Amino acid sequence: MSTKRFTHFAEFYPFYLREHSDARCRALHYTGSILVLLCLGFILASGRWTLLWLLPVIGYGFAWVGHFGFGHNKPATFQYPFYSLAADWVMLKDWMTGQLDAKLADALARK
Repeated sequence: MSTKRFTHFAEFYPFYLREHSDARCRALHYTGSILVLLCLGFILASGRWTLLWLLPVIGYGFAWVGHFGFGHNKPATFQYPFYSLAADWVMLKDWMTGQLDAKLADALARK
């Protein structure tokens, strides 16, 4: 984990990408995020509000398995909970739009 304190998301995101350089870790993040969206859609459509507790369990569960099993690093959410949550969705968007490889290469080059 970095000792630098991030005060802007634009500074944090390259660090976040470096922490997610392992493709298996990223794949587990994507899986968790997509499952969160699917579950949220189900909850909204069915009105089963008591299932909302599943969202963080699914999202963080997959992410933390990725970190501890493959990334071998401490999830950024422990030190930067809001930036980390936002970065997870930005990373998913970057992956889905084909922008991730270039951004990850740039982040790794800046290390």
